[in-house]
Amino acid sequence: YTPVPPTATSEPMALTVNGEGITVVEFDAEVNRYVTAQAALGNTVSPADAANAVIQDFVAQLLLAQAAHANGYTLDDAALQARIDALASQVGGAEGLSKWQSEHGYNDQAFRSALRRAAEAAWMRDRIISNVPSTAEQVHVQQILLYNLETAQSFLTQLNGGADFDELASRADPLTRGDLGWVPRGYLLNAQIEEAAFRLEVGQFSDVITTDVGYHIVRILARDPNRPLSPDAYLALQELALKNWVEEQKQLADVVLAPQ
Repeated sequence: YTPVPPTATSEPMALTVNGEGITVVEFDAEVNRYVTAQAALGNTVSPADAANAVIQDFVAQLLLAQAAHANGYTLDDAALQARIDALASQVGGAEGLSKWQSEHGYNDQAFRSALRRAAEAAWMRDRIISNVPSTAEQVHVQQILLYNLETAQSFLTQLNGGADFDELASRADPLTRGDLGWVPRGYLLNAQIEEAAFRLEVGQFSDVITTDVGYHIVRILARDPNRPLSPDAYLALQELALKNWVEEQKQLADVVLAPQ
């Protein structure tokens, strides 16, 4: 990101993305809304963390909305007004909506801009995630998870000596026997475990893999080159696709931030 130069000829901008900006007033109001929302969840966030979260959200929204425009979608004034009328009907009419806006730090113009931008960003988000296929190469993974390195090394020595993986996995986890189920690339939280899982042949097991959780030995029970994704995995891959898209667009975009 590059710093935005100060200007005396227009309303001060907190950030711009490809020339399209968020004013300081809009930005500060969104930071306040973010802090309030986090407090309602019992979370305390520092001003710097709150500002950074809002920056990331605004940049992503602007990139998505701009891509929607490039793909021929714009929420026109009639559609925007229909959304506003629908919202008003849920909060007691125009007066109720005006009160809600005031309580949440919006004036009419800022509210309309935020609603339009969010709708256009949502359209592009749906377009991106709809391209995620519902099937993928997957492996059926079983693990032995231990919390002591010496014990993990002992288990590995036993496995290398011909011990039964199921029996050792049952000792480590009697409830699930370490069965992680079918997983696609991009689903497991730890990259080392994923790399091992897709590198191993069916029936093979890994060396001890150290993570923040503990010490893992993974085995591949089966492999399917084109297996339907579980709902949970499908959602995770959609989120990953969206995250990757935003990160790629950030690299190509002209993102300018005002000094905080």
